Amino acid sequence: MPEIQKVSIALTGEQVTALKAAVETGEYATPARPSRGVARMAVEARSAQRGVEAAPPGVAGGKASGPAVALDLAETRKEARRRLKKAEGQAA
Repeated sequence: MPEIQKVSIALTGEQVTALKAAVETGEYATPARPSRGVARMAVEARSAQRGVEAAPPGVAGGKASGPAVALDLAETRKEARRRLKKAEGQAA
C-alpha cells in the first residue's frame, strides 16, 4: 500500500458545505474520501495530458500531412485489388 501523507487544502465555504453534506447523507464515510477521489482524478488527467504531449512521431506526421479527406470506398477497394494483383504478379 502506498505511503499516506496528510496535507491541508483550502476550500471555499460552499465546497466545505458540499463535503459535509455528502458525508451526512452517507454518500461518503469521511470528507477525506471525496478529496482523495478528486486528487486521483487530477493525477490521471495530468498523466493523460502527458500522454498526448508524448504522442508517437507518426501522429505529428499525420497532422502535418494536412486535413483529412473523404474517401470513396468502392474506389479504394478497386485500387487495393489492383495493387494486390500487381504484387501477386511480381511474386510469381
